[in-house]
Amino acid sequence: MRIVKVIENKKHFLDLLLLADEQENMIDKYLPAGDLFALYDDDLKSVCVVVMIDDETCELKNIATYPKFQGKGYGRALIHFISDFYKNGCKTMLVGTGETPAILSFYNSCGFEMSHRVKNFFTDNYDHPMFDGDIQLVDMIYLKKDL
Repeated sequence: MRIVKVIENKKHFLDLLLLADEQENMIDKYLPAGDLFALYDDDLKSVCVVVMIDDETCELKNIATYPKFQGKGYGRALIHFISDFYKNGCKTMLVGTGETPAILSFYNSCGFEMSHRVKNFFTDNYDHPMFDGDIQLVDMIYLKKDL
């Protein structure tokens, strides 16, 4: 397994990024300034995008693994890698997600804890109702992790 920081042609990974954020214009807001990391295990399995918020805080804006490779530890490996990558320059990593129990549990198991909630984020910022399975996403739940 190897993880590389992608410098050019970040939009080449759009199909995978859209799995975690299904509206391209939302991805376009953070992808140009963000650091994109790609995880390969023979071939591409996962990607993530991290954006600096201020001198001490970074935010994991997108993390996605192809569905047939989910549950195999690739997302966890990426989070471990980026936590290590940013720990010398940041004190805190944030991640925002919908109120989905399985995803919140995943982030908790990666060392994140509840930070705050942004009411109506998904209904205010997306042009259509957002769902994760049967759960409609309304509020953005932010979690934080000390690096």
